Amino acid sequence: MIQKELLDHYGAVEKRYEKSDVIFEVGTNAHYYYQIISGEVKMNNYNEEGKEFIQGFFKPGESFGEPPLFVNRLYPANAIATEDSVILAIKKDLFKQFLLEHPSEAISIIENLAQRLHYKAVMAAEIASEDPEHRVLQLIDYAINHFDLSKDDNGYLVDFTRQQIGDLTGLRVETVIRAIKSLEKKQMLKIINRKVYREI
Repeated sequence: MIQKELLDHYGAVEKRYEKSDVIFEVGTNAHYYYQIISGEVKMNNYNEEGKEFIQGFFKPGESFGEPPLFVNRLYPANAIATEDSVILAIKKDLFKQFLLEHPSEAISIIENLAQRLHYKAVMAAEIASEDPEHRVLQLIDYAINHFDLSKDDNGYLVDFTRQQIGDLTGLRVETVIRAIKSLEKKQMLKIINRKVYREI
């Protein structure tokens, strides 16, 4: 996360969005760098049949939608607030100036984008698999290794709803539920008070 004080110095403004508000739409121009102060944002697409595919969820401290800022392309996905959110926005030209004057922050942005590319490559390979259990477990293990999941005596808490797991793996919710129950029977997951845990 880039410190708010640094971004403020380059003209960042706070924007407030209510749950379900659209921050930007697929096919529109990128004008701002966005970083979440509070709330949550999802990026998604819809296919011709109207089925939603979620590119990812973004939480406080995270940024989203950066690639079009650097290649002058249109947004390839929508960004929607999944809960009431406060987001820092800084104009593209000012953000590029900031990166030129703060190379260590530029490296952090590159590392963040590289991690997302790695995630997409891993999940693209998994979605090609016909094994729902493997897809679900791969998503959970990736989240444990690369995201800040909380851990207690039960293991790592999987901070995704069944619907979100389905959207991220290309599976129906019913299939996700069956896969999780099967993985519980195989003692690869725990379900405690409807919450899913993974021990590693």
